[in-house]
Amino acid sequence: MLDLDRSRRALLLVAAVSAMITLDAASALAAEPVRPEEIIVADSIPPAERDAELDTARAFYDFLNTGDVAFLERAIADDFTDHTLPPGRPQGREGPLFASRAFRGAVPDLTVTVHKMIVAGPFVTVHMSFAGHFTGMFGAVRGDGQPVSFIATDLLKIRDGRITDNWHIEDNLTLLQQMGIATVKK
Repeated sequence: MLDLDRSRRALLLVAAVSAMITLDAASALAAEPVRPEEIIVADSIPPAERDAELDTARAFYDFLNTGDVAFLERAIADDFTDHTLPPGRPQGREGPLFASRAFRGAVPDLTVTVHKMIVAGPFVTVHMSFAGHFTGMFGAVRGDGQPVSFIATDLLKIRDGRITDNWHIEDNLTLLQQMGIATVKK
């Protein structure tokens, strides 16, 4: 005998998951592309090289801004190396995806603002800030919706239109204080 209630529940679950996937993809597509507030380019860089490096860097920060993997795939080289790899994060192409998914689990409305992008040879230095609300889980801590905002700086190396290397630093102390995870004794 067919259990209609079970079938209906399964159908509703499939529809709900499909809607969430559609909404997630739509929100990524609806997000504005990252527009650096200031771009500084060394005079010696040919325009074609400059444009390729800026496009690659923008794709990477569009990924950080939206979580859309298509941007990451456009930006990261197969032999990507994170030179300041935090414990627990996988090396290579999987690292930025792992970090994005984990952090978006804690701060689903995460946005990035690129303040400065400096292009010098094969290197692009980016100063940015992240903002959002801590509503999810970060380790064993659940957020209460508190706002978070912190700065970060990346040094990217780009070869053949792809990021091969990244050195980065984030203001993790400010972030952890805002999340209620760390305190500083006065």
